[in-house]
Amino acid sequence: MNHDSYSDVYLHGVLARARVIAMIGASPNWNRPSYFVMKYLQGKGFRVIPVNPAAAGQVILGEICYPELESVPDAVDMVDVFRRSDAVAPIADAAIAKGAKILWLQIGVRHDAAAARAEAAGLDVVMNRCPKIEYARLFGELGWQGINSNVIVNKKRPPTRAVKKLM
Repeated sequence: MNHDSYSDVYLHGVLARARVIAMIGASPNWNRPSYFVMKYLQGKGFRVIPVNPAAAGQVILGEICYPELESVPDAVDMVDVFRRSDAVAPIADAAIAKGAKILWLQIGVRHDAAAARAEAAGLDVVMNRCPKIEYARLFGELGWQGINSNVIVNKKRPPTRAVKKLM
């Protein structure tokens, strides 16, 4: 697998197979990227289980947060990683042990050795991408944000006529 370039077919297939996502590094803070990615994915029908030792036991967007992937009681399809690249190796091993089908590393996160281990164990791997962005792009959501809706256009507008001021 070339992790520098993913086909749309591959990414679409990965997202279509996932229903339950364990989000490593999920934050209870509304202004953190993991929070709004979690909220967006929940709104699209995914169950997202937060995993973060600093927030363990808290409820984030209606889901109990677990301290590590191993303590999540349910089966997960995807492990979405909001951690630095140097933290990925043990998370990949935990995803393999958990029986996950997909290891997804967020934008800016890459670990080729961990990806190779996960792929050897049968997991699909995506690195340096965001499932929220890819879902919106591949499932037609971007049009709802002004693109392809004639709200945002790249055509020159006709000049407006000057309005005379009344004195």
